[in-house]
Amino acid sequence: MADILIVDDDSDAAELCSELLQSAGHRTQMRFNGEEGLTAFYMSALPDCVVLDVEMPVLTGPEMAHEMLIHDAGEEKIPIALVSGRHDVSKMAACMGTPYFVRKATPEFAADLLHVVARALRERTMPASA
Repeated sequence: MADILIVDDDSDAAELCSELLQSAGHRTQMRFNGEEGLTAFYMSALPDCVVLDVEMPVLTGPEMAHEMLIHDAGEEKIPIALVSGRHDVSKMAACMGTPYFVRKATPEFAADLLHVVARALRERTMPASA
């Protein structure tokens, strides 16, 4: 069981991700833009994984990921799984340095999300102090 932070401005998409991940035994919390996601990231126990939408108001997914990296200099090594309806989500993920991505609104979305999050958690490198 892992703690997953879901950040997506589409409340229906966030709820779907939450329900899917909870059905796999994970604990989830949802935020609806990158700024809210950063606040949750800074103010509570760090999640084991972040499921992050790309295009959001206030602070985009890539901007939030960049702020997370600056905050902990990459030491926490929290995996980010990008979710997006964009056709170039794989390219966006590569630019952000994450191998974990899922394209929204596809017939395989549910299975893909569960697979990608499980992979991200399995491959997570724990911080040196852990």
